[in-house]
Amino acid sequence: MFTFFKLAILFLLARIVVTKVGEEVAFTYNGFKGAVQNGIGLDGTAEITSNGLLQLTMSSSQVKGHAFYFSPIHFLNQSSSNGGAAAALSFSTTFVFAIITQHPRFGGHGIAFFIAPTRVFPSGVFPSQYLGLFNISNLGNSDNHIFAVELDTLQDFEFNDINDNHVGIDINGLESVASAPASYFDNNGRPKNLTLKSGDSMQVWIDYDGVHKQLNVTIAPFNVSKPALPLLSLSRDLSPVIKDPMFIGFSSSTGSQLFASHYLLGWSFKLNGTAKDLDLSKLPLLPPQVPVKLKKKQAILIIGFPVIAAALVLATIFGILIMVKRKRKYAEVLEEWELDYGPHRFKYKDLYVATKGFKNKELLGIGGFGRVYRGVLPTSKIEVAVKKISHESTQGIRGFVAEIVTVGHLRHRNLVTLLGYCRRKGELLLVYEFIPNGSLDKFLFDPSTPVLDWTQRFQIIRGVASALFYLHEGWEQVVVHRDVKSSNVLLDGEFNARLGDFGLARLYDHGTQPETTHVVGTLGYIAPEFSRTGKANTSTDVFAFGTFMLEVACGRRPIISRASEEEEVVLVDWVFSYWSRGAILDTVDPNLGINYVENEMELVLKLGLLCSNWVPIARPSMRQVVQYLEGELPLPDLSSLSLSGGSGLIFADGHEGFDNFVRLPSPSITEWTLSGGR
Repeated sequence: MFTFFKLAILFLLARIVVTKVGEEVAFTYNGFKGAVQNGIGLDGTAEITSNGLLQLTMSSSQVKGHAFYFSPIHFLNQSSSNGGAAAALSFSTTFVFAIITQHPRFGGHGIAFFIAPTRVFPSGVFPSQYLGLFNISNLGNSDNHIFAVELDTLQDFEFNDINDNHVGIDINGLESVASAPASYFDNNGRPKNLTLKSGDSMQVWIDYDGVHKQLNVTIAPFNVSKPALPLLSLSRDLSPVIKDPMFIGFSSSTGSQLFASHYLLGWSFKLNGTAKDLDLSKLPLLPPQVPVKLKKKQAILIIGFPVIAAALVLATIFGILIMVKRKRKYAEVLEEWELDYGPHRFKYKDLYVATKGFKNKELLGIGGFGRVYRGVLPTSKIEVAVKKISHESTQGIRGFVAEIVTVGHLRHRNLVTLLGYCRRKGELLLVYEFIPNGSLDKFLFDPSTPVLDWTQRFQIIRGVASALFYLHEGWEQVVVHRDVKSSNVLLDGEFNARLGDFGLARLYDHGTQPETTHVVGTLGYIAPEFSRTGKANTSTDVFAFGTFMLEVACGRRPIISRASEEEEVVLVDWVFSYWSRGAILDTVDPNLGINYVENEMELVLKLGLLCSNWVPIARPSMRQVVQYLEGELPLPDLSSLSLSGGSGLIFADGHEGFDNFVRLPSPSITEWTLSGGR
């Protein structure tokens, strides 16, 4: 009798019911106390709190957490009656979750329920918008065999998200096959909006009918019973996604400045049936959320009036400490505007340790705005590239502000990700993700590096084109890069292009005309009209991209030095001269030999000339450039192109060519200012 009661007590404490009949599995967790000993596995930052909450992530930067049912589940019906392929079985699951943010404006990334062939995700999966399930290289890969339902609190244009508060069904990637704004239908069929990052508990139901191949996803507030109408309903056979056996669980992650705490309160699952209802009265309580204003009032009441007298003394001591701190080795600077625009702020001490004191052996390169060092962050062990800029430079501080405002909000697979920044007296530091293969110009012009084949070069050109199209048209504001060149294109481990260095970028609203009295850029890439007027727009980026295409295809710098002559020849002029006599393919990089696709090479060379047209309105947009490169549009006839006095490309209708600025004798000069000032 004693043994019977002891087992009964242990059963109640575990709060779990597990049944297996043949291939059937069923379990229910009304809270997660003792769950690790009873079927739940944890990974990353996931942990179970003292009161039974399953916390996937905490309010920290660039972390990911997983929780999963430890035993594998056979989702496929191996004994098909008609002798055909195995079919996915029906399943049902329900869970209660909550997302708590410290600042609603910067609420972190969401949470996802997943079915995957592994319970141990590789270290290569990314946090942030990748939700700890994927990385850049495996998005959309059918070999992933991952099914997920995401509860996403950030709009990623890269994945075509509909908004920053949606529910989506994902298969092998993060571009949802079906999605809808977070909401539910009341008893009268009227939609009611929900805010996923409100901090309130909500319940989700996911039901798959293996016979009719129907998937339904439903969501509702914690105290509302399951609505009759699902939020998402998708007809899809999940059999091709399943790779028996599979594991089920949850994943979540945080970003560089967008982070939150993700909680699970309860979870129920059943294979070949309906998941058992959760006992909401037994679910653990969420940690209390105290408004910032209330915290301040409580602090004043707790401290009390006696402290006011001592405050004067403390203020004096505090003032002295501030003066001392400014002189200390790791002193930092923080201004009010950074609260609105700055991404995650790194401690200078962490960056100092990461780069081993900014030693020369960690130096990756020297650019127009400063030095770049390789580093490994001491806590997260993430590899980063740290750009160190002098604060005294007016152009340096402007480049810093542009990068903070611009790159910190952009999301595209062909752009370098800005992880954060730090400021101290006299120095600005930008922290980027580390791109292992370095800049493209090294592979084009350094004979000690491997030669890029044509397939790699064409993919790089298309990647940079896609990035520029996103900057010009894919975001809420137009971003003019203003310094497109091979040294600002980095190559990742798979030689995919990542456009970086937004130190010269400028933002302006769609439909407006930006103006500046400063001309900044690199000789050979600067559009003629920009050198005269100082007005940069998307067309000047197109001109630079045209030169970039010719540089990649020909393996030559934009300004070619001739040893036998004192003058220097512009690459565009040189390619044009070969095109005009019908021998444009003679300009191909000799390192390629004949190992290239002729029609692709000819397309790139001609498109490079078209983009480098002296007349701005005659240049294509980046949208058109992408369509040409993808074969969606035929390249227009270039027979009207002509050259006037060796000074630049024109059309035969009489437009003048380049200014003499393209034959400046000193190509090493990268920046200058027009007379007249601001």
